[in-house]
Amino acid sequence: MRISIGLRLFASVLLAILAVAAGAVFLLRQNVLESFGDYAVQIELDRLEELSTGLARRYARHGNWNFIPAQGKREWIARELARLQIDREARALPPAPVPAAPVMPARAAAALPPIPVPPAPPAPPLPPLPPPSIDSAPGPDDAAPLQARITLFDAAGTPIAGRPPGTLPLARRAIVVEGRTVGSLAVARTARPTDALAFAFLQQLGATLWLIAAAGVALSALAAVLLAGHFRRPIARLAQGARALADGRFETRLADGRSDELGELAGHFNVLAAHLEGAEDARRQWVADTSHELRTPLAVLRAQLEALQDGVRSADPAHVAAMLRQVLALSKTIDDLYALARADVGALDCRREPVDLWRLAVEEAQSFAQRLHAAGLALDIDAAPPQASVLADPDRMRQVLRNLFENSLRYTTSPGRVLLSAQAAGGQLALAIEDSAPGVPDAALARLGERFYRVDASRSRAGGGAGLGLALCLRLAEAQGARMRFGSSPLGGLRVTLSLELQP
Repeated sequence: MRISIGLRLFASVLLAILAVAAGAVFLLRQNVLESFGDYAVQIELDRLEELSTGLARRYARHGNWNFIPAQGKREWIARELARLQIDREARALPPAPVPAAPVMPARAAAALPPIPVPPAPPAPPLPPLPPPSIDSAPGPDDAAPLQARITLFDAAGTPIAGRPPGTLPLARRAIVVEGRTVGSLAVARTARPTDALAFAFLQQLGATLWLIAAAGVALSALAAVLLAGHFRRPIARLAQGARALADGRFETRLADGRSDELGELAGHFNVLAAHLEGAEDARRQWVADTSHELRTPLAVLRAQLEALQDGVRSADPAHVAAMLRQVLALSKTIDDLYALARADVGALDCRREPVDLWRLAVEEAQSFAQRLHAAGLALDIDAAPPQASVLADPDRMRQVLRNLFENSLRYTTSPGRVLLSAQAAGGQLALAIEDSAPGVPDAALARLGERFYRVDASRSRAGGGAGLGLALCLRLAEAQGARMRFGSSPLGGLRVTLSLELQP
């Protein structure tokens, strides 16, 4: 089943928003439950300020806690709170106004009989004490009212009145007399009432949470639409460009003005397209050059055979030798092409073993000495390096050296010079073969390893080369772990350097 990028982005953004919202609600619930408990017990401690002050004054008058009755210690805290409530309400009521007595003459007042004074009404009884909700063994019931959750401790931490301490955590308020702590009032923390407050608070936020969820869905859809449009356009261009490359239109390029990964991908696409275009051009040139290199000796050979057939020429040794030279040239070209093809697929056989490369190079140079002398070229061999043992295939390395000396012989003008030298340094052996003029332009040095490439100036096709020698040398050297570099020689011609790792 095909799932579009827009739907994937929508699901991803929605899940992310819902996960954040769920995490926020969970953390909010935990914080509310914890904070409400601390807030509630702090309020309850503040409500005990009046009781704490009264107990401090009574302790200061008696000097100890002996004023607490021996009987009913558990209910004594509740009775004290009830008494303080009655006193507080009595202080809050204004005094009743007393009407002024009428003024009478003295003789009339003396004649009146005395008025009886009614007895004062009895004082109102104390309000009934709330029924205690504390059992003899306090349990986990933490929903009791405040007066039933208060415990009075002396300075040593011994409970002397109120609720016996249980397993619930206590919040304490010190009782201080003349700068000395003589006791403390402790309140058992509650959880169930604060849970109710917390859940009520969360229920009030329920509608808001639903609005947040709906807004999250809407924002997810909007973000998914915008992000999908932002990503799908360059992706569509990449897909279109890939189809164009598949159809062989290697000139296709994409706009890579973006600064993100898609812009980087477009840049890589353009590099790939350029490489494919270059490879296609090289393939076409390869086919054309190969056809030309094979057709030329075949055409010459065919002309000579037709001349023999028509009786224009006779089959004398000179004509047979000329045809043999064309066959040998054709065979060499085919052998070089075959070796290059095997090197391209990694099937070139190389038997690497310890070889004295300097001795091998000197032997090949001396084998070319007579031909170089006949061509008017002087062969110079530099001093031997202190160490020249490398891992290489002797046969393949001889083929490389032979091609390099053949290249110098073919393209160096007379009088000229060919120099063989070597240097061992840094664990590397650098073997150099250089010749005199004509030189190779700097722009052509980087292309000397290409197949069928020939410098159009002095080093031209007229010298008889097919443009495969240096390319084959480069592939053979790489197959043996060597590095070949082309550069300008101080002698005025080309310098070819072979670098291999020295063996102990």
